Amino acid sequence: MTLPLLPGNSFSRNVGKETFHKSQHWGFCNNVRMLVSNEKPGIGGEPLFGQTLKPKYSLYPRGTESHVPSWVAFDKQVLSFDAYVEDEVPDKSQEDYRIRRYKIYFYLEDDTIQVNEPELKNSGLPQGTSIQRHRICLPPPDEDKFYNVYHFNINIDIVFYGQTFKIYDCDTFTKNFLKKIGVKVNPPGKCPEDPYMKARKEMADRLQPLRPYEYDNTRKQFLEHDRQVLRFFCLWDDTVSQYGERKELILYYFLSDDTIEIKELTPPISRRGPISLFLQRRKLPKDVPPGIYQPGQITDQAVLNIYGGFSVKRVRGYLLDRYKLGKVDQEFYKDSDLTIGTTINVWGRKVLLCDCDEFTKYYYKKKYGIENFTAIPCKLPPPPKIEKKFPPYTGFGSEEDSLRSCIGLMPTPHRWNFKKFTENNSYDHISYILRFFAKLTIRGHGDSDRMFVISYFLSDNTMSVFEVTERNSGYTSGMFLQRVRVKKPGQEVFKSEFSEYIQPEELYVGARVNVNGYIFHLLNADEYTLNYMEDHLDKFPMSNFGHAIEKLKEEAKLNAEDIKQAFIAADPTHTKMVHYNTFREIIMFITVGKLTDHEVITIARHYRALEEKEPHLNVLITLAHQQLKKKSFEKFEKLIANCVYEDRANKKVLPSKDIRRLCKSSRLPISEDLLAALLTRFEDSDNHINYNSFFGALNWRMNSMIEWETELLNTEKIEDIWMGSPSPVPVRYICYRRLLKDLYNFEED
Repeated sequence: MTLPLLPGNSFSRNVGKETFHKSQHWGFCNNVRMLVSNEKPGIGGEPLFGQTLKPKYSLYPRGTESHVPSWVAFDKQVLSFDAYVEDEVPDKSQEDYRIRRYKIYFYLEDDTIQVNEPELKNSGLPQGTSIQRHRICLPPPDEDKFYNVYHFNINIDIVFYGQTFKIYDCDTFTKNFLKKIGVKVNPPGKCPEDPYMKARKEMADRLQPLRPYEYDNTRKQFLEHDRQVLRFFCLWDDTVSQYGERKELILYYFLSDDTIEIKELTPPISRRGPISLFLQRRKLPKDVPPGIYQPGQITDQAVLNIYGGFSVKRVRGYLLDRYKLGKVDQEFYKDSDLTIGTTINVWGRKVLLCDCDEFTKYYYKKKYGIENFTAIPCKLPPPPKIEKKFPPYTGFGSEEDSLRSCIGLMPTPHRWNFKKFTENNSYDHISYILRFFAKLTIRGHGDSDRMFVISYFLSDNTMSVFEVTERNSGYTSGMFLQRVRVKKPGQEVFKSEFSEYIQPEELYVGARVNVNGYIFHLLNADEYTLNYMEDHLDKFPMSNFGHAIEKLKEEAKLNAEDIKQAFIAADPTHTKMVHYNTFREIIMFITVGKLTDHEVITIARHYRALEEKEPHLNVLITLAHQQLKKKSFEKFEKLIANCVYEDRANKKVLPSKDIRRLCKSSRLPISEDLLAALLTRFEDSDNHINYNSFFGALNWRMNSMIEWETELLNTEKIEDIWMGSPSPVPVRYICYRRLLKDLYNFEED
């Protein structure tokens, strides 16, 4: 049962509809008014009953969504086709037809078409846009329809307004789009060549040699890379050939002109000549040419003729060879061909690139992005060193002179260690001479009482021996051994090796030294020698106080109370000091001779008691008079006049430093220590000196004094050891309380 057609009983067909306009049924066709209602839809654009509307646009998809219009979905998307037109050219002998190339653009957004002809120079034809952009009707009898995308393909003919265009190719986007909408794309064709344009091109080529200038400018490369050179360390292994060897080379690549120069690293001792240039600077071809070309046979430009009009002196132009018959096509090495590990061909020689410098690494990293610059070892291991064997010593001259006659054909002097000589040579108050007092140790012979002074010179390791005697001893003092190097005993004289000589490390107090068969017992040393040994403990371990005191502790740790009573008994006056001879006897008794005399002296010097005894003023003045008399110095009045000139306030006194300066400027012949002692004695509380009294006391002409007996400090006559010969005592008194405190932690009472 059907519902009656009454309000509320039927569905509205206009639900969701927005357009309700009525179509225009009258229009114009070829400027004639007529009824066109059969092609017009009904109300709202809906087709009438039984009406079939013709498609207005192409039937390809409108977009990804149904509601997006084509002019939005295909905005700025154009299909491009390459086409040509063959036009007949009547009444012209140069050509019968002409090939004209075109570009056909199909705009997808509204199916409009535009045809353009590329401009050709000096064609004489109107070119550019041939057909403006608009929709083009199909040829009759379908003139009521328009071209759409399905009418286009490759290798087809298409007619626009009676002119036939032959499409032979299209771009990639056009091919992909046609395949998407289901069009089978034909294979591309070929556009025929225009005979007239071909003839014109041949004529232009024939006219090209008339141009005198050919652009070949390398100034930009030179300005950008001037003084920029790549450096590679190379190796040429030629050991496969007869008498071949491995050669180390340095390759220089000049970025300004792409030339290469190779130099050879010649070892210091080489059999080859001094020529170090392996390859002169030039461009290096990759392939070796088959032969050697003569000068002028290879050239980049060949001049056919020159012209200058009526002028003879000046050439205005020249003609070049267009075909460049003299040019040889060669491929040269570039910077991109040079990397570490690459083998290049240097005129038939295989050269391996092993390493490069820092600038080269930076250049390749910046330009080519190379990060790996692992070097290849190119140096061979050093050959085994052949030990030279020399003939034995001949006995003439020194061993060094005999060896120099075996090294070269022309003997040269031996080179001494000049650096050691300058560092250890005597200058100012530093002597660099070790002096020891010694005696001969010959049993049952009268020479055992003879005393000597042995001097060891650190500058050249030489020794000298001087004999010191007393009156009525029967021996004369003098040089026992001239300054010379002393060999160690027990060595063969005539041998190939150098002899061993006595070194300073072997000398210490208590040692026995064999000097050319004479055995000397070293009894004592002077103050400088002891100080030098204490400053160089690595060479003189006997002067190391730490080692000596540890040995003493090991020997004296059991009988502590007996040792204390022995020192107290040796000090009956309770001065807390003992004499050196007494101290030595006690230490030797404790250690049972396990400590050397030098170690005993080292301990005694550490615990010595400070002496405050100073010489009398008259003794100092007597010493000064002796030095002044020796130099015959009598310019005391001039010195006083200089002091009066300096004393502007007329106080009769001057500062001590000014008196010292005046004495130095006048070259007063008094030693530095003696002058300082005299100035100290004449100073007042304000460090001023009365210059009249000072120089009056030094005037040995006007103030002659009694000869005082000058007793030197730290000197003593030891009859039992030194046989009455004066010798510096290492230490006069030793504070034994400090020694006992360090050994057994005894407190001083």
